[in-house]
Amino acid sequence: MDRDANHTVAVIGAGAMGRGIIQLFAQSGHTVKFFDASEAAVADAHAFVSDMLHSKVDKGRMSQTDVDQAIANLVPCEALGDIADCNIVVEAVLEDLEVKQSLFAQLEGVVSSSAILASNTSSLLVTEIAAHCQHPERVAGLHFFNPVPAMRLVEIISAVRTADATVEKLRTLIDTTTHRAVLAQDQPGFLVNHAGRGLYTEGLRILEEQAASHDDIDRLMREAAGFRMGPFELLDLTGLDVSSKVMQSIYDQFQQEPRFRPSSLIPPRVAAGLFGRKTNEGWYQYGPDAQALGGQDKRSLPSLTANNRIWIDPTADRYNELIELVVQAGATVEQTADNATLLLLQPWGIDVSQACADLKLDARLCVALDPLPTLNQRRTLMLSPITSIQARDDALALLSNGDAPVTVINDSPGFVVQRIVATIVNIGTNIAQRGIASPDDIDDAVRIGLGYPHGPLSLGDSIGPKKVMAILEGLQRVTGDPRYRPSQWLRRRALLGESLLTPETSRH
Repeated sequence: MDRDANHTVAVIGAGAMGRGIIQLFAQSGHTVKFFDASEAAVADAHAFVSDMLHSKVDKGRMSQTDVDQAIANLVPCEALGDIADCNIVVEAVLEDLEVKQSLFAQLEGVVSSSAILASNTSSLLVTEIAAHCQHPERVAGLHFFNPVPAMRLVEIISAVRTADATVEKLRTLIDTTTHRAVLAQDQPGFLVNHAGRGLYTEGLRILEEQAASHDDIDRLMREAAGFRMGPFELLDLTGLDVSSKVMQSIYDQFQQEPRFRPSSLIPPRVAAGLFGRKTNEGWYQYGPDAQALGGQDKRSLPSLTANNRIWIDPTADRYNELIELVVQAGATVEQTADNATLLLLQPWGIDVSQACADLKLDARLCVALDPLPTLNQRRTLMLSPITSIQARDDALALLSNGDAPVTVINDSPGFVVQRIVATIVNIGTNIAQRGIASPDDIDDAVRIGLGYPHGPLSLGDSIGPKKVMAILEGLQRVTGDPRYRPSQWLRRRALLGESLLTPETSRH
């Protein structure tokens, strides 16, 4: 890339985020001027970024020529006035509204009136930062994720007064890098932190209800849903002290929207200092003596009792597969529930108790198998409060026949995976309905920024919008909780048989 005035970027703040932003733009061919109130921080940033760039040669990721050019792009500054010729300024200072407002007021007196001022804020509304600026139309959010060079996503945030031209110039800038730019409106959590609420809040809700242990919830999200980490592993990684503030902040900023309601389990754990990896103790133990995460559950498996007669709900999604499983196990398939010793159900969005009541079945003989994961993934066996020990053991013996492991949980509308996945999809579709971001940007942001196996809209399509609707409506019916009300985006596309990625027809 030719270096000229159009490609001179300033970064204010030389901490961890600032250094990553400096490196990204420098290795992308831009001249990068950087300033920090601490002269030592500027020098340290120059040395750090240079070392990081040199390491790319050793790893075969950049040529020596390209690294030399990138290092030549680095321009440390001694005073804020040294960035006067920059066309784009990226702020990465302390996450404090007054500090940022003061800095932006100073920047307006330094750079030209055509220069763009972008904030890397992760939690403050960009509109509030721009509120005291003389030219708020040139202020936007440019939210990177840590570590910046590796996390290939940038949220471009359009504040209330941000001009379209400002957004387009920032998008053009990011397009010169290796990163994917997504556009979002100035709403709490922007896009990624907004979309990421479902995994945490619903996992905590399931734990509150004592439906499953935290490690079983994590195990199911990894091995049945295909996520890299479950909610409690992730809370330990991010730090509960940090995550608790984000959860409460987003809930409050959305005017106590029930979908984002935090859990009462969190404050006592924060008070106890159970922050996770940073304190060697959270939902899991860490340190040299801690057991490895993600180990297999140690349940001993019972044997299927003789003369076992099993009735399978004929409406079960995997009816034929379950018939085959029963036959392979040597049990008898009953055509009616009257003479069966075990009743096997596959409900969507409701618990065993509700299914038993709806079908008028003996709850002592009833168990449920989550129909959402395939049978070659980890299976979830759900019991009613009065399922007999014999029925439990027979079901466990039956479902453990094969390579797929089994997790047993207490009664819970929507099991574990259904509940969490449907919540993620519902929040994602509500983001689309509110026009905070486009369907494609929502999916890419969640997939890249959160590392989910699919974006929420594609995830909903893979299950089927009507099935997701059924889960949420079942949850709302059983619990009475408005947190489960389906978004209008989801409801309409489910009714019309359309993909959740289908955009709205333009009104104009």
